[in-house]
Amino acid sequence: MIDATLTNFETEVVETSKTMPVLVDLWAPWCGPCRSLGPVLEKLETSYDGRFKLVKVNTEEEQELAQAFGVRSIPMVVLMKDGQPVDGFVGALPEGQIREFLDKHVPAVADQEDDAQDVPDAMADAAPVSALEQLQQALATNPANDAARGEYVKLLLQEGRLDDARRAFEPLSGKVAIDRMASALKHWLDAIDATATTADIGTLQATIAANKRDFTARFALAQHHMAGQRWTDAMDELLDILMRDKNWNGDAARKAYVAILELIAPPVAKPAEGQAPATDPTVESYRRRLSMVVLS
Repeated sequence: MIDATLTNFETEVVETSKTMPVLVDLWAPWCGPCRSLGPVLEKLETSYDGRFKLVKVNTEEEQELAQAFGVRSIPMVVLMKDGQPVDGFVGALPEGQIREFLDKHVPAVADQEDDAQDVPDAMADAAPVSALEQLQQALATNPANDAARGEYVKLLLQEGRLDDARRAFEPLSGKVAIDRMASALKHWLDAIDATATTADIGTLQATIAANKRDFTARFALAQHHMAGQRWTDAMDELLDILMRDKNWNGDAARKAYVAILELIAPPVAKPAEGQAPATDPTVESYRRRLSMVVLS
């Protein structure tokens, strides 16, 4: 358990959440329910054996952080992943309900190990056809391997095989709320579908030039870029929305931005002993930009 301040928040919360879930407990010394909830969260951090990190924020001392999280009532608990809040709850919930909450976001150890082993190690370096064949074999052996299925759908979309991707995605469609890759792929498929009914890129750009706060047009333009795999162009448009209105349209811009980060992040591979995990400069740069906007 770590006490977060404005000084160490970037390191202890934002950066850490890129490698493991971080549970942020926003509390105050005068709050009775906070004093009841705190020991339960600390117990769970121990029982989950390091699969998530607990960070506490004293809202009396760290009012800027409390404001950044939009705290209106405490205790307030926020779960951070990939540098941003993804879920949370308010109030001192019973331990059983908190476990249910955590289990939506903190995978079991066996699941993490099995999925990492079942996705072909050569996938990142293999030619697209070879990677597809490996993933097809993995799914033929174990159709329930969601990690392999997600990579398979992504490769199909990268090759423009939309109908095949839709069929392969069907088993993941019911897991969009709990699986980051499934959610990201759904955003990509939705963007492709949206381009059939929205204005063309030139028209949208002209609309935005006339009114920079036309977020509907800007979001539609971002979807065109997503459909065309112009990822940084899409994130630039979404970031422009977020800088002007973080909560626009039910948080649609942030969710699409997070989906793109998930789609373009390099496959996770076990680093050699003594080496740090590989990172992508573009992904890290855009994650930092999102963090600065969300916490501003």
